[in-house]
Amino acid sequence: MKPFSNTELSSFCGQTALILKAGISVTEGLSIMAEDASSPDEKEVLDALLSGMEETGSLYESLNRIGICPSYMLHMVEIGEETGTLDEVMAALQNHYDREDSIRKSIRSSVTYPMIMTGMMAAVIIVLLVKVLPVFNQVFVQLGSELTGFSRALMNAGTAISRYSAAFIGLLVVIAALILYGTRTASGRTLFRRLGYKLKLTKTIYEEMAACRFASGMALTLSSGLNPERSLELVTALNDDPVFDGKLARCQEAVNEGEDLSQALFHAGMFTGVYARMASIGAKTGSMDQVMEQIADLYQDDIDTRMNNMLAVLEPTLVIMLSLIVGVILLSVMLPLMGIMSGI
Repeated sequence: MKPFSNTELSSFCGQTALILKAGISVTEGLSIMAEDASSPDEKEVLDALLSGMEETGSLYESLNRIGICPSYMLHMVEIGEETGTLDEVMAALQNHYDREDSIRKSIRSSVTYPMIMTGMMAAVIIVLLVKVLPVFNQVFVQLGSELTGFSRALMNAGTAISRYSAAFIGLLVVIAALILYGTRTASGRTLFRRLGYKLKLTKTIYEEMAACRFASGMALTLSSGLNPERSLELVTALNDDPVFDGKLARCQEAVNEGEDLSQALFHAGMFTGVYARMASIGAKTGSMDQVMEQIADLYQDDIDTRMNNMLAVLEPTLVIMLSLIVGVILLSVMLPLMGIMSGI
């Protein structure tokens, strides 16, 4: 079976939490959800879960058997069943995967638009070089002249693109393959993330995404009654940022040595400024899980703001660049042509 997406995980967790809070058993709830399934695939998954529940009596065992959920969710469901707080755990998992889905959509929107604009720019420029400039060159030849200087270089570039089109198409295929590798595979995402950490703007965004996921995971585990050591252990399995791994390791080591969680977070560099102070207050007041949830929300707001600001700057920049490039190409042939026409 195909693994659930973040949206599907959030929906499933939310429905399960609603059913449990209404006093309905998991088995009966899954039966109701299977009857209302909106697609054959969804019904197949729910029927498999229902069958597992009837055999084992455990939602954790049922989910583990069909393999559609990440290990983090499985751990939390197991903890919820053991502590009798499965309804609260499922509600918290819904919020967690809602936030994960929001982060993923922010990344997708910030990457997709610039790629589309860049592709359009490249297409317009290639058409001008390959199709438009040769027409102007024929006009110049008929007038007893020819393109020179910059305009001649542009036309030669267009001729080269036309002549070696197969090589350029191959290059585009390679670039597309690299983009798919970087977005669809774990090793590709790791490589892109390492490259992103070398740029100041993307480095900040990556750091905030890792911190947001960490705070969200800690809020979920702490609210389930786990101690800081076990919470850090589970959240470490959730992290997919290799740079953030070092901070997590230092934090875990400090907590295992008896250091207060809020101090360990600060010394490891995981939270700074107002977030570190919020964690300290949460530790003193015994509301660390609630504070972690607030920190995750604040990080999510920061990420959305940064993404929106970046797009707000990028959109007019790309439009201006396209206008300038097209204008330079056209002026490089129009000005000499106007000079020839005025001399006739």
